[in-house]
Amino acid sequence: MDFIDQVKQFAKRVETLKDSIQTEEATKTSIIMPFFAMLGYDVFNPLEFTPEFIADVGIKKGEKVDYAIIKNGEPVILIEAKSTNKKLERHDSQLFRYFGTTKAKFSILTNGITYRFYTDIEETNKMDKEPFLEFNIIKIKENQINELKKFKKELFDVDMLLDSACLLKYEKQFKALFEQQLQEPTDDFIKIFVSSVYAAPKTQSVLDKFRPILKKSLNDYINETLNDKIMNALQNTEIDNTNIIDDNMDIKTTPF
Repeated sequence: MDFIDQVKQFAKRVETLKDSIQTEEATKTSIIMPFFAMLGYDVFNPLEFTPEFIADVGIKKGEKVDYAIIKNGEPVILIEAKSTNKKLERHDSQLFRYFGTTKAKFSILTNGITYRFYTDIEETNKMDKEPFLEFNIIKIKENQINELKKFKKELFDVDMLLDSACLLKYEKQFKALFEQQLQEPTDDFIKIFVSSVYAAPKTQSVLDKFRPILKKSLNDYINETLNDKIMNALQNTEIDNTNIIDDNMDIKTTPF
């Protein structure tokens, strides 16, 4: 079974179990530990997957993170686990405190359903406020599965993952900006398009005039492109089905 199928099978398991899980410990044993086992880690080997990992913060001693994945004797991933019925907002502050006290370059905050992956892109040894990767395991997309695959034990490479994290971080920001422009184009964004089609001075009244035109044009283009792809996919399916029918009709039986 390839990794995509493994994740999809695991997602079905989570969807089946999630409503019956009421505590953090139950979440850990029934979902979170199996999730990391799926990634190839020996979750019952404390030398590789350490529970209650001590991450002292300043003068506070005995501070513990739920799990740490260990490689060559050093933590590489810190994991903070919450119950499935807990929202993750505000809980990242714990990981933020722990992150700078260890050599780990990645941290994960999860309630078994939502997974948030963090690193230190903006400032070394200081966990970023925003995750570079986030997904709901029940609704995980194929491109997210491909990113998750890089965290498998046999593929784990810090430098490669940091490069991927940077790309994902800025890709996420670009998508958010583009979505914002589709909803309400800013003056600077409008000027990029208007400069190519309108020679007169770009006064505020001109920009305001073009704002709804540009918004409609961009959204229409996206919708038309999606519709074209859907039509092409349907046509290809029809062609494939026709070929199957033709092949079946060409089959000749030999009488006994």
